[in-house]
Amino acid sequence: MSKILHGGRLGSMRVDVAKFTSSIEDDARLLNAVVAINKAHVAMLIEQKIVSKKDGAALLAALEKASDLTLDPSMEDVHRAVEEAVLKEAGSEAGGNLHIAKSRNDQVATAIRMRLREELLSLLRSLTHVQGHLVEVAEENLKTVILEYTHLQPAQPVTFAHYLLSYVDALERDAQRIQNDYTRVNLCPLGAGALATTSFPINRNRTAELLGFNGLVENSLDAVGSRDFIAETIADLTLIAVNLSRLAEDFIIWSSPDFGVVELPDEFASTSSIMPQKKNPELLEVIRARASDILANFVAVTAAVKSLPSTYNLDFQEVTPKLWKSLDSVRASLDMFHKLMPKLKVTASDVSDKALKNFVAATELANILVRKYNVPFRSAHKIVGALVKLLIDTKLTFADATPEMLQKAAQETTGITLTVEPEDIAALADPLKLVESCNVKGGPAPVEVKRALCEREKRVLCTKSNISEMDKELEEAENKLDSLVQQFASEFR
Repeated sequence: MSKILHGGRLGSMRVDVAKFTSSIEDDARLLNAVVAINKAHVAMLIEQKIVSKKDGAALLAALEKASDLTLDPSMEDVHRAVEEAVLKEAGSEAGGNLHIAKSRNDQVATAIRMRLREELLSLLRSLTHVQGHLVEVAEENLKTVILEYTHLQPAQPVTFAHYLLSYVDALERDAQRIQNDYTRVNLCPLGAGALATTSFPINRNRTAELLGFNGLVENSLDAVGSRDFIAETIADLTLIAVNLSRLAEDFIIWSSPDFGVVELPDEFASTSSIMPQKKNPELLEVIRARASDILANFVAVTAAVKSLPSTYNLDFQEVTPKLWKSLDSVRASLDMFHKLMPKLKVTASDVSDKALKNFVAATELANILVRKYNVPFRSAHKIVGALVKLLIDTKLTFADATPEMLQKAAQETTGITLTVEPEDIAALADPLKLVESCNVKGGPAPVEVKRALCEREKRVLCTKSNISEMDKELEEAENKLDSLVQQFASEFR
């Protein structure tokens, strides 16, 4: 247990209390960020002549060694662990100045944001990987016709490519949200101190620059007392998890022999302990279930911060682990889809019989009556509905329908005298032609889906370019800080 803060106002803390309030187990992610923060802060203190170059060089040398620090489980947090390591290495005279003009409050907020930047970039990469595979599988299935459903009832035919494109777009919105989130995460709270900045003439813009931030969380109370960037991130993660859960649910349903649209590769499935014929989509079921954990974390985080008084409260310490767990879970689910999609077997076969039995061409027949025979749509809807009922009652399909049946349905339901050509009914038998007729922007016609896929590929490339640019900015800041540390260290070798 750290003794840095005891012996002044307070005596020793109880060991069990220290253990209960410790965050050291969750702080390992923050070690590199905390060391970098201290380096940037010391470099700024030297430049501002707040500490001497000699003491600053000693602090920086000690911080270099702290990068390899093994966190002691008995310590209360990573901040104390780093400071104690520096005190031990640099001595109390120089080491005791490490904490000039900063607090754990602004330091932890900065460290979380720094690590979160890296996590968000990694998440964006995972999103683009899955999008890329969805596009690849879609390009192979531009004319693979499947039946889509509303209310889980057969509705209209589309292509499997059109279906996959819907998730490419959903993940694109997720990627946009994460990139927007990144701009708010990438602001620096350092220099806010405990809550009221400091009377030392620090340069907050300089530390923000050295740490690769694009600006400041300027107001000191807001800087240490807000965790909305965590809540926003988990909200974005929740939406990603929901999209992945729905994709998993579709594949679970469609991998059933009753649907027969896809088959999971053996290495992504399991069998029953008693029924040897079973091939269970357990991987997808776990992805679907874990989405609930992300949602629960979002609720827990917003519940934790909703009634807190302003500035810093240790409740925040209970919030951060939920962020990391949510990120790990979503990224793991994305990784599973990244590995699954290239090996997914699309088993959809000729759906003509199924389409006929389920009357999925009914909408197009109504459209034909409107377009070719000038029947008002509501009347056409009623006429076709009556025809479908007649066919169901007589255990027939559109393959058995005749112009006379349609004429009878029209007369009985609307009083309209209707004579249609036999080829108008015959056209309903080919699901691919039905799909090709829906050649509106955003529709399932193969030519339109192909256009859309080309456009989506460009968007994915754009996101990848943005990731590379953000990576480059962080790398340049890291190199700048390292160069400055080496410069100060070389003056006292």
